[in-house]
Amino acid sequence: MPIEIKELHIKINVDEKATVTTTATSIDEAKIMRAVSESVEQVVNIEQRKKER
Repeated sequence: MPIEIKELHIKINVDEKATVTTTATSIDEAKIMRAVSESVEQVVNIEQRKKER
């Protein structure tokens, strides 16, 4: 049975004082950005399917 997500709440805390610049964090940031963009694409697809109904 498929699960339908009706609402998605995302909460983040941003610490502006933390500034770490290493190659490991830039790789992690790239992975995070890729995951976020894929999530946004999935949400857009869900909304488009919802409109088609």
